[in-house]
Amino acid sequence: MGGIFMTFQDLFLRGCTFEEFVNKDKDINREKTLEIYSQIELDQELLNTIETIEAPIKVLAFAEIWCPDCMINVPALQKIQDVNPLIEVKLLPREGNEESLTKHNIGGKAKIPTFIIMDENFKELGAFIETPKIIKDILAKGNQVEVIVAKRKYRKGEYIINTIKEIIDLIKK
Repeated sequence: MGGIFMTFQDLFLRGCTFEEFVNKDKDINREKTLEIYSQIELDQELLNTIETIEAPIKVLAFAEIWCPDCMINVPALQKIQDVNPLIEVKLLPREGNEESLTKHNIGGKAKIPTFIIMDENFKELGAFIETPKIIKDILAKGNQVEVIVAKRKYRKGEYIINTIKEIIDLIKK
């Protein structure tokens, strides 16, 4: 790209909301993302944990509406923001922003979604990349039956609470 390097703050200010993100697609990707979002149910303990976050948090999410992992994990991020408006989320496409993601590349590639969790001064607290740890662990074990079952459940949004807990853990670190 060779352009001007943009800070996370610059990028955050250019980002769009969840609503703008899903409305970039008028078809199946939008429907699937909104369906996953509508199915998220948080238990009281998790709601309380999210509600007790008192410091403003900025989350810069790099995501694409066509990406299956984004369709699952971006709604998780929005649900967190719905519960606690101090957690502000902005989304940007990966395309054109690869340079800003190099620190978080896996295998030399910018993976999506990548959520950069920051404090109110845009200091990075941590990052959630692609899938929750539980899925990464199952894939790493390599048991084909477990992998197939886990992927199927994951695609239906059955591990979304794991994503939410991981993001909250990064915020509360």
